[in-house]
Amino acid sequence: MSKVVVGLSGGVDSSTAAALLHHQGYEVVGLTLWLMKGKGQCCSEGMVDAAYICEQLGIPHHIVDSRELFQTHIVDYLVDGYSAGITPLPCSQCNRAVKFGPMLDYAREQLGIDRIATGHYARIDYDEKGDRYQLKRAVDLNKDQSYFLYDLTQDLLAGTLFPLGEVLKTETRQMANQYELKTADKPESQDLCLVEANGSMQAFLDKYITGKKGDIIDTKGRVLGQHEGIHHYTIGQRKGLGISAPNPLYVVGIDAGRNQVIVGDRESAVQTECTIKRVNWVSISPPNTPIRTQVQIRYRSLPQPVTVIPINPPEGAEIDPKIGSCVKLIFDEPIFGITPGQAAVWYDGDLVLGGGIIDIQIPINRE
Repeated sequence: MSKVVVGLSGGVDSSTAAALLHHQGYEVVGLTLWLMKGKGQCCSEGMVDAAYICEQLGIPHHIVDSRELFQTHIVDYLVDGYSAGITPLPCSQCNRAVKFGPMLDYAREQLGIDRIATGHYARIDYDEKGDRYQLKRAVDLNKDQSYFLYDLTQDLLAGTLFPLGEVLKTETRQMANQYELKTADKPESQDLCLVEANGSMQAFLDKYITGKKGDIIDTKGRVLGQHEGIHHYTIGQRKGLGISAPNPLYVVGIDAGRNQVIVGDRESAVQTECTIKRVNWVSISPPNTPIRTQVQIRYRSLPQPVTVIPINPPEGAEIDPKIGSCVKLIFDEPIFGITPGQAAVWYDGDLVLGGGIIDIQIPINRE
């Protein structure tokens, strides 16, 4: 009988994944990461529901205190990012550094089990020709979470199961009811765990960042108004600017050094290229020449045709670990609201080729 450690958040997806594997004959062990205090599936409420599910299934349940890890890799990461004028994406960072990596380490080192599973909607295949594990979109494209998983390593893919990758969300609910799980009708999480726990991202950030007033300027440097802190703004934002203008204005840049928010018309927020840092080629070996593919710059954005150009460091130069491998993206059509700190993930059909963090500077005319 194969053993597997299932990450349980207390939601219906992870609960059903555990029940499905249990009924398939796996020897299942439940594992919940204690990330922070408060409401939400990843917090106190989630741990209670996860424990109840394990009791229902008659399986062991382990709780690991991961609060310090979450503080360092997610809370501090977000605070530092917003303070620097970018909009970080915590989920991909959390999956690799807080969840999958530590979970697999705990399973191997503490339980002697070499495989973990989660309730994520994605698929993993093995390419014998390339001798590489591959990450693919889920069958249910409306629930596909591969965008947030691009940063997983080959070791993590080799040791992970996604039991829900081949099913629809409606089927997950049906199975949860069939197994009479307590979480079968539990409402789905609609936002980031930190947002759920704090009420809004702004409320969370205001706990850590002291707002500093500054200028809102246009792309020519003219002052249009005042802001209460750059961490309240993101590229492409239109509402809540607190300024009036005859035509719609959007945030097109954030200058943390000058404590300024730059606004312009929609055309000013459109770009034809950007650079990507901390690139992970998840399903293929890193290419040395440009490739044609499709890219998503947000979780819910439609894939757009793009040329991915590797940026190779000078011969003999060491790669800065904070930046990692880099590529340039050149879009076939201009893209609105490319946001520094968010992830760009490129696909070949269902196959996730790679991804990284958007690192872009909007040129501002200060003459």
